[in-house]
Amino acid sequence: MSPTTHSSTQVSPTTPAPLWPWLVWAGVVLGLDQLTKVLILMNYQWGEGTVVTSFFNIVRVHNTGAAFSFLADAGGWQRWFFTAVGIVAAGFMGWMLKHHRESKLFALAMSSLLGGAIGNVIDRVLYGYVVDFLDFHWSWLDVLFYRGHFPAFNLADSAITLGAICLILDEILSIRRGSRHQG
Repeated sequence: MSPTTHSSTQVSPTTPAPLWPWLVWAGVVLGLDQLTKVLILMNYQWGEGTVVTSFFNIVRVHNTGAAFSFLADAGGWQRWFFTAVGIVAAGFMGWMLKHHRESKLFALAMSSLLGGAIGNVIDRVLYGYVVDFLDFHWSWLDVLFYRGHFPAFNLADSAITLGAICLILDEILSIRRGSRHQG
């Protein structure tokens, strides 16, 4: 067998999808999150706010806990616990992103989660709390939240929510694709 014949029968390895676009997205999320938080810290004192619309305010609040202020009054240990959880989660998301970057929706989810998680970890390390400032409120939320105010959040939290929605959508689409192939 000649070298040219042999090489034509070999399967060439496929080049993996690039990782850099997903890392850029995570960086954009992180950068915008940190920029907005610095602007809030520079322009508002704790508890100060600005009414923007009848249902939206900008307000500076500090969250020493997790989502919905879970463990906010735990005495201080939660700062380092949630920091460690965030670092481990970011490492896992980075690993998942590296190994599944060809799946666009999944990679968007992981990179959004990654940027958001790192943004909130930075806050915990630098300030001891996460800076939140987006305050939405509607009267129909009165039964769930004080005066109808959904707990304040930030851009990192928004990116984490986007990532979670993308993960759910990716799983639903994956199941649908699988059921079509089986039926």
